[in-house]
Amino acid sequence: MNPSRLLAKIVVKIARTPFPRPIQCFINRLYVKWFDINMEEFVPEDPCEYPTLNDLFIRHKKYIEFYEDKDIVVSPSDSMVICEGEIEEGYAYQIKGKKYKLKELILDEVDFNDGHFINLYLSPRDYHRFHAPIDMEILSATYIPGDLKPVKPTQLEKELVFPKNKRVVLKCRAHNGSIFYFVAVGAMIVGRIYLNFDERLQKDYDEVFKIEYPLPIAIRKGDELGRFEFGSSILLFFEPEHFKYLNQKEYVEVGDILGEVY
Repeated sequence: MNPSRLLAKIVVKIARTPFPRPIQCFINRLYVKWFDINMEEFVPEDPCEYPTLNDLFIRHKKYIEFYEDKDIVVSPSDSMVICEGEIEEGYAYQIKGKKYKLKELILDEVDFNDGHFINLYLSPRDYHRFHAPIDMEILSATYIPGDLKPVKPTQLEKELVFPKNKRVVLKCRAHNGSIFYFVAVGAMIVGRIYLNFDERLQKDYDEVFKIEYPLPIAIRKGDELGRFEFGSSILLFFEPEHFKYLNQKEYVEVGDILGEVY
């Protein structure tokens, strides 16, 4: 087994283990303090009410507001925008100075030249459930096994990670008919990328596993798509002439405006 995947399994096993309440309370409070998490935004607020560290990690937000205009694309998660820009000659950037072939990441042969990419980094302190960025249909889902290397910006500056890490690629169609890709990338200690709409995507596979949906799965903007367990990344890719990037913030919360389709 890949060493990074073995480490992830061990840590997730520990995170899922319910320790005696005083010990679990200490662990949870230490995690909240270490990562400076504002628990007033979540339910329950008291870290001691979570039976495991994993339950604390996948906590629910009390309130999430989504911009209602159908053409507006919102952030699927609380995250840092580490890189965004145009797709050029089949290449997208992981971070400034590190580019890769889009086909290597999604495994689909597409012409997204002059389209737009957005890279969102979720740190261990962030809310780790992710939501649909727009009214959409899921046309296919591809599980791609791989490494579980860190996705912190400092690590991304050193080596290409996105095309090598474990990931789930969703081919989607927005309400206006335009195609975009939603890619959930695993990271160091991420034992699972959990997708709500298909239980087959809640398992680990040793080979590429692709599911085509003859009847596309309809998801409304703001619906919960799934969750990560520990830090990770979400990558969005929009085809040319159908998307305009609007965001001006380095850090976005779930529901914040990223752009619009047309």
